[in-house]
Amino acid sequence: MKVDKLSLRRRLALEIWRKLEGDNVKSHPLRQLFWECTLRCNLNCRHCGSDCKTEAGKRDMPLNDLLKVLDNISANTDPHKVFVIITGGEPLMRADLEQCGRAIYDRGFPWGMVTNGLAMTPARFKRLLASGMHTATVSLDGLEEDHNYMRGNSNSFRAASDAIAMMAAERDFVFDVVTCVTQRNIDKLDTIKEHLLSLGCTHWRLFTVFPVGRGATDEKLQLTSQQMRQLMDYIVDTRREGRISVQYGCEGFLGAYEGEVRDHFFACQAGVTVGSVLVDGSISACASIRADYNQGNIYTDNFWDVWNNRFELYRNREWMKKDGCAECKFFRYCKGGGMHLRDGEGNLLFCHLEKLRG
Repeated sequence: MKVDKLSLRRRLALEIWRKLEGDNVKSHPLRQLFWECTLRCNLNCRHCGSDCKTEAGKRDMPLNDLLKVLDNISANTDPHKVFVIITGGEPLMRADLEQCGRAIYDRGFPWGMVTNGLAMTPARFKRLLASGMHTATVSLDGLEEDHNYMRGNSNSFRAASDAIAMMAAERDFVFDVVTCVTQRNIDKLDTIKEHLLSLGCTHWRLFTVFPVGRGATDEKLQLTSQQMRQLMDYIVDTRREGRISVQYGCEGFLGAYEGEVRDHFFACQAGVTVGSVLVDGSISACASIRADYNQGNIYTDNFWDVWNNRFELYRNREWMKKDGCAECKFFRYCKGGGMHLRDGEGNLLFCHLEKLRG
């Protein structure tokens, strides 16, 4: 596929999407709130973007501190429309996770979590469900050898697979599996798919490593341009096959693959519909953003005031129109790519379209 060649139909669709997203930016309704509840983790993953450890340098955020933020939000908008996603680190490292979930649920906020599954026992899963957990995302990066290699733990594949099977067996529970695609597993996606189907998984999300954190200097984690196109073609074919709902992550603009590998066109929702409270109280957007684009702190600022008045950097992306983006004919659709792909000086670290062109 020629990634720069967009059909008239696709251009028209992108123009409609662009207009809708412009309206979305103006209204910036908060729809997802990430809570980075801990930086502790029970794994040592090769591609970790936040360099989490078993003993983190920062303490877990006390539950009451988050609840003050949620009370502030619910005083200004319908809490049922704001989905709280508990992330880390590994949320299951918190002994009080069920208490946290119940308190969030009792305030009217639906909630879910992102987990590696290592500490997800049947008893804990039942307690989390009883605490109001609506959804979950489980990470699985290959079959046993490849997954354990990526995660640095010989029990990780078994635990993740067991967690997926538990979730699949729970009627009406919504979950998906995310897989980091690297040079090591790009040719094994079919075997991963078959394993997920055997566990009862129906939704699969694929993503690639961007150059932040531990994966920044490991070339074996980065796909070549040919492999990137191979991945997109695989997603297109798998979506047509229809046995599992699969899509590429929300990371960047993909040219002619737009509308083919996701259920929607690309638009970075960081600071538009997605906010976050980090473990130190920082008010940010997408939890994948590692450069300091924080807009305030819950310990000194009113979250709702910050959300409404301090996210201009996220909502007006014209400042990104420099360097490789300056003359790009697709900037009107891409708006400079995902915010997590910019360093602290605003420089673009990775362009998905450029990788596909290579």
